[in-house]
Amino acid sequence: MCSLIEIYAHDHKAVPSSSVIIALKYRHVQNDITYSLFVFAKFLRVTKQYLPHIARLCLISTFLEDGIRMWFQWSEQKEYIETTWGCGVFLATLFVLINLLGQLGGCILILSRNFVQYACFGLFGLIALQTVAYSILWDPKFLMRNLALGGGLLLLLAESRSEGRSMFAGVPTMRESSPKQYMQLGGRVLLVLMFMTLLHFDTSFLSPCLHMTECGIIIIYSWPFLAL
Repeated sequence: MCSLIEIYAHDHKAVPSSSVIIALKYRHVQNDITYSLFVFAKFLRVTKQYLPHIARLCLISTFLEDGIRMWFQWSEQKEYIETTWGCGVFLATLFVLINLLGQLGGCILILSRNFVQYACFGLFGLIALQTVAYSILWDPKFLMRNLALGGGLLLLLAESRSEGRSMFAGVPTMRESSPKQYMQLGGRVLLVLMFMTLLHFDTSFLSPCLHMTECGIIIIYSWPFLAL
C-alpha cells in the first residue's frame, strides 16, 4: 500500500492528496480480493474431482460409524434389544444384522453413486427403526440428531435427482426445479439441528455473542441462495 503512494509521489513530484490516498488504498484492497478469488478458483479447479466424494462421506459418516460400531459391539447391542423389548435372541440378532448391513451397504452405494435413491430410502427406514427401538422419540437431543441425519439424506437425495452432477452435495444452482430446491432447503434446516444441540446458555459474557454468531451462520446456511 505504501509503495503505491510512494510511486505516485515519485511520478507526480508531489505528495498525494487524501482522496488520491483513499483511491490507492481501495485499489490495493481490490487487488488483494481479486488475487484471493483467483487462488480460491484455482483451488477449486484442482480439488473439484475430490470434493463431491468428501462431501458425501461427511454426510454419511454417522451411518458408517454406527454400522462399524454394530460389528464391534455385536453382543452389547443384541443384549440391549433383547432385554429392552423382550423379543428373544433371534429378533434381537436380526435387528443388529439389519442395521449393520443396511448402514454399511447404504454407505457403499451412496459413495459409489449406485442406486443412491434406494440407499437413501433404506437409511431413512433405519433411522425410523432406531428411533423406535432405542426410544429416541422421547429424548429431544437424540431426536434432533436423528432429524439432522435425515436432513443429510435429503441433501443426498436432492443431489441424486439432478440431471447434471453438482460440484458440492446439497449446494443449489439458480436454474433448478422447485421440488429439488425445497428438498435442499428442508435438508439444510434439518441438518442444522445437529448444531442446535451444541448450544448451551450460561451467564458468561461471551456466551450471548457466541450463540448469536452461531445462529446467524445457521440461518445463512439454511437458506440455499444466501449460502452461495
